[in-house]
Amino acid sequence: MANLALFDFDGTVTNDDCFTAFVLFATSGKRKLAGFALIWPVVLLYKLGILPASKTRPIVAGAAFWRRKVETVDVQAKQFVDEFLAHVMREEALQRLAWHKENGDDIYVVSASLNPYLAIWCQQNGIELICSELEAVDGRYTGRYVYGDCSKARKVERIKHRVNLSQYVSVYAYGDTDEDLAMLLWPIISTCVGKKSANFPAQLTSACQSS
Repeated sequence: MANLALFDFDGTVTNDDCFTAFVLFATSGKRKLAGFALIWPVVLLYKLGILPASKTRPIVAGAAFWRRKVETVDVQAKQFVDEFLAHVMREEALQRLAWHKENGDDIYVVSASLNPYLAIWCQQNGIELICSELEAVDGRYTGRYVYGDCSKARKVERIKHRVNLSQYVSVYAYGDTDEDLAMLLWPIISTCVGKKSANFPAQLTSACQSS
């Protein structure tokens, strides 16, 4: 029987906030100005620590992608993967991914970031994906999420819906913020957590405990 490996993406597999980077990369100057004029109170509340990221991201994504053509965003997502992601990957995370692949483990990225570019990166790397998904109707994005923001407890909910845990010997989970804690502290799994420290998340350190 194989193991299961669950990886957060932004700040865990990468060393950058790829959600924000992709929104800025894929949004025109006019839409940025119009969108900011509409949602600046939301951004301000987030910056002040009043509105959590899990509530902010869907609003920002809605402003950026409402009525956008899926095929246009897909082209931009491919460019983003090729031009940006390659330069922000954490070497230690890539080594850990390679270790799981060598072991024959099933690997999932479980992320609050967006499906257009994550789907491409995961397909390129032979990794399954659970993430925040932009809803599309008739070839255009509606500005809404399909299942809500994939963070905190919703990460566990989505994993349970997608994965039959009984088929795995051990489950490893990797994350870097409190939005990953529900997944990292899930009582039925073994967890490998990048510990909070002066140099975290500059390095992944394992703290595995089997329940």
